Amino acid sequence: MTRTDMPSSWDERTMLATFLDYARATAVAKCTGVEDAGKAPLPASPLMTLGGLLSHLRWVEYWWVQVIFLGEEDQGPWTEEDPDREMRIGAEIPLATLVEEYEAQSARYRELIAATDLTATAKRPVRDDVHVTLGWIVMHLIEETSRHNGHIDILRELADGTVGD
Repeated sequence: MTRTDMPSSWDERTMLATFLDYARATAVAKCTGVEDAGKAPLPASPLMTLGGLLSHLRWVEYWWVQVIFLGEEDQGPWTEEDPDREMRIGAEIPLATLVEEYEAQSARYRELIAATDLTATAKRPVRDDVHVTLGWIVMHLIEETSRHNGHIDILRELADGTVGD
């Protein structure tokens, strides 16, 4: 997949899909080539690792698409005792595995988004018993991924001095 923020057409679906793919590809690009994706350089934030953030992004998409939108049973890694487990295990999983899983999942969700009406409502409600639309979920995932890309920027610079878009 080519990393670009320029959509091939100007309809809402294409623009949203393009920006989500761009944010996803940015996260992967910024993690690529790092020596230790499990290193936590911020003493007060032991879960803030490149691997932890990439794992978190993967599982956040899973939560919103499979659990909330599709209504499937939650099979995420988190538990009541360890609600941030996706961050913890992400620091231990090889980066290549995290990238492969994230990209494979992204491809499946890309197909679902392309084939589903953006006004389709989620099977499960969120706050205040509201059933959000697929379009809202895609916009939320763009926001979530982009926000964490800022964290990934900082962690990558701390890891080896690499900066850039």
